[in-house]
Amino acid sequence: MPQLRIAQDPAADELLSRDPLALLIGMLLDQQFPMERAFGAPRLLADRLGVDTLSAERIATMDPEELVRVFQGPPALHRYPGSMAGRAQEVCRALVEQYDGEVTGLWADGPTGAVLLKRLNALPGFGAQKSKIFLALLGKQYGITPPGWRAAAGDYGTDGSRRSVADITGPQSLVEVRAFKQEQKQAAKAARQDPAG
Repeated sequence: MPQLRIAQDPAADELLSRDPLALLIGMLLDQQFPMERAFGAPRLLADRLGVDTLSAERIATMDPEELVRVFQGPPALHRYPGSMAGRAQEVCRALVEQYDGEVTGLWADGPTGAVLLKRLNALPGFGAQKSKIFLALLGKQYGITPPGWRAAAGDYGTDGSRRSVADITGPQSLVEVRAFKQEQKQAAKAARQDPAG
C-alpha cells in the first residue's frame, strides 16, 4: 500500500493511501480550493457517512440533498459544496455504470497510459489537465504504471518535477509545488499584460 502524504494529515492520508475512491474524489475537489483541504475532504466525508472506506454505490444512490448537506458540514468539504457534491455523485454513478463501482476498474485490464488517460478524461469533472495530473499521481505514487503513462501524463509525468499534487510527498515538496504554481500564475499574468511579448 502506498504511503501518501498529500493532505498533510495522518488520518486523511491513510485513507487516500488505501482507498482509490477517496483519492479520486480528492482529485475531483482539487480546484478553487486549497490542495490539502481538497485531499483531506474524503476523510471528512467517510467520517460523516460513518464508514471506513468510501463506496461509489452508496454515494451514487444517496439522496442528492442529503449528500449536499454532508458536503456543507461544517466544515464544508469544498468552497462550493453544492456543485461539488453533485460532481462527486456523478463520478460515482459513472463508476457504478462502467466499472462495477470500483475505481480500480479504470486500470484493472492493463490498459496503456493513453487509454487510461482517455478513461479518466471521460469521468464527470475530469478535464484534460486534471486527468493528466491524476494519471501522474497514480504512476508516481500509487504504483499504477501502465506502458506509456509518463508520456500520456505529459509534463506532469516528468520524473523529479514539482508541478502538481502528483509530486507532493511531504511538507517540503508541497512548498516547492506551491512555488511552481505561483511562478506559473505570475508568468500567465505577465503574458496577459504584455500581449506583444
